[in-house]
Amino acid sequence: MKHAIYAATIACLTTLPAHADPFVEALETAIEAYQDGDYQYAEDELAQAQRLLGAIKAQGLANFLPPAPDGWTRALDTEGSQMMGFMGGGTMAKAVYSGDAGRFELTLMADNPMVAQLGMMLGNSTMIAQMGGQVERIGRVRFLREDQSLKAIVANRILVQAEGADADVMIPLLEQIDFRAMENF
Repeated sequence: MKHAIYAATIACLTTLPAHADPFVEALETAIEAYQDGDYQYAEDELAQAQRLLGAIKAQGLANFLPPAPDGWTRALDTEGSQMMGFMGGGTMAKAVYSGDAGRFELTLMADNPMVAQLGMMLGNSTMIAQMGGQVERIGRVRFLREDQSLKAIVANRILVQAEGADADVMIPLLEQIDFRAMENF
């Protein structure tokens, strides 16, 4: 069975144009190294392919970050997703929004063990009340509203967190996010 899967993978990769993209190139190089018996290099190339795939996923998540409102700027943080390995894995996208009304960060984090733990708390209205927070509905998503912070879990796996400004400043931006589409990320 392993040989059939291996053969199918090689067949798929060899039908692709040479140097289709860096992810495919890393996989091809890993297969070549494996065939040559250089298992360490094969493992290194698989790790490179995994990093590249993580970057692709992070860009997909970043597409949910709304553009800056008129009079504001948005700076995307492209380094944050690379740190996710130290936090148990997953994907992250973050933007800093700045304008006359203040500055705040909007972070999206998916498929991380910390998000699952936080989801148990944010999904429970009783726990939210015990934590002293308020429930703020944005679309059909329930956010924990605290001092200069809004947090929610989407689809039991994606943390949406806005922090650093008054909630009334951050809510209009959060209202622009397509949470239904995010559920399928």
